[in-house]
Amino acid sequence: MSELKNKIVWITGASSGIGEALALACSKEGAKLILSSRRENELQRVAEKCNTEYLLIPLDLENQNDFPQKVKKAISHFGTIDVLINNGGISQRSEAYSTSLEVDRKLMEINYFGTVALTKAVLPIMQKQKSGHMVAVSSLSGKFGFFLRSAYSASKFALVGFYESLRLEEEKKNIKVSIVFPGFVHTNISQNALTGAGDKHGQLDDNQKNGISPEKCAKDIIKGIKSNKHEIISGGFDKWSITAKRLFPKLFYKILRNRKGK
Repeated sequence: MSELKNKIVWITGASSGIGEALALACSKEGAKLILSSRRENELQRVAEKCNTEYLLIPLDLENQNDFPQKVKKAISHFGTIDVLINNGGISQRSEAYSTSLEVDRKLMEINYFGTVALTKAVLPIMQKQKSGHMVAVSSLSGKFGFFLRSAYSASKFALVGFYESLRLEEEKKNIKVSIVFPGFVHTNISQNALTGAGDKHGQLDDNQKNGISPEKCAKDIIKGIKSNKHEIISGGFDKWSITAKRLFPKLFYKILRNRKGK
């Protein structure tokens, strides 16, 4: 997809952080937007900053039964969906032994099953028009595990397996699939992360505080979409950890152990 002008782009998790930055960046590219998250008032705030036609479709990734109806609403308004950016999700900050199974299930339900359910609801539209681009936002934690993120990392690894398979199956129908691996981005993801008991972590981690801006991440994602990249990696120095793990695994894990959970 060489450009986004006049394309219909659906973004989940669009009420803040990377999703908000993506909405603004896509609008500057001339795209028309479908914006989703649980917080309709925040979606409206974001939409009013975007100088383009938009449709707000509030949704909760944990409750997937009404996704087909939401897709029908999108098609009724715009007639098509060209790009689906699955950006919504939630993180975790707790050691595996102290994390309740309910929290493990909740992260999988939101990050994996919710994302897959929306993708499956949109997929027939793209199959029928024989074009489209599915984008799934994973994480560096979808490349390797890290302290205090066992459930989060598991959900992000799961996304990679699903979307890599989807890419192989759907490329014959001219449907593109990109997986995004952001490093540390200065958003509120750590503050909204769940503890082992299911409460909010409520703290801005140093890694997030010192991470790249959401705008930089959004720019990298859009560049990757326009170039039809299979993997879109965005971050600061941390993004080189993927290469380090592949080429120097012993050194990589030595460095990783010294990073601890912050």
